Amino acid sequence: MQFDRMRPDQIAAAVASGMPVVLPIGVMEYHGPHLPAGVDLLVVTETLKRLGDRIVTLPPFAYGAASHAVAGPGAGTLHLDPASFLPLAEALFTALLATGFRNLHGVIHHQTENFAQGMPTDLSFRLAARNATFRHLEGTRGPGWWGDRGMQDYYARHAAGEDPFNWIRIHPLFPKGSDFPFDHAGVGETALMLALAPDTVDMTCVHEGGHWYTKTAPQATVALGEHGLKIALRHLQDVLGLGA
Repeated sequence: MQFDRMRPDQIAAAVASGMPVVLPIGVMEYHGPHLPAGVDLLVVTETLKRLGDRIVTLPPFAYGAASHAVAGPGAGTLHLDPASFLPLAEALFTALLATGFRNLHGVIHHQTENFAQGMPTDLSFRLAARNATFRHLEGTRGPGWWGDRGMQDYYARHAAGEDPFNWIRIHPLFPKGSDFPFDHAGVGETALMLALAPDTVDMTCVHEGGHWYTKTAPQATVALGEHGLKIALRHLQDVLGLGA
């Protein structure tokens, strides 16, 4: 279900049922001559579409901290300083909590080979989630909410994944150590785009530019992309609590 197409009764039903609400997070970044600037966003949005009406999908956030590590601004990379969108992310999560959602998720693919340590875009959304949660709890329960007797089972609830700090979680599109090549515009991402958005790929120019990171791109196939999609879908079904 797309949030922007939902009526109030449908939103209320999603809140009441605890349906997962997912924010696709991406960047605009140069991905070689054969792929579009929105690879990191498109692989997320197109994969989430495969989950259909089992989730609520929010309008995506497309303008993260791409950095100019790969290419300069003239190549299509749009880099935003994380400090510029941190307040927006925090305000969005605050609004979603106020609406009543308690099963919120962000999904990101950009730079997630370092997800455990964190990179600027995902760290900004993770910090925004924590800030919004603290603000909501203090605003609704008052100062000292955690020290109240009603929270004496906090650690047991935390272990069961039921505490307030699981209301908003940020996930990489692929699980750590998955059987799929993680790269930038190489065989892995090219295969994903061939499977998910083939109209955006032009393999005739894959050899242009002479980039080291695109050397493996000609090996990409739709079959490999579909294999990666299955891995991503299993991972998302798991972290979103959807089952098989």
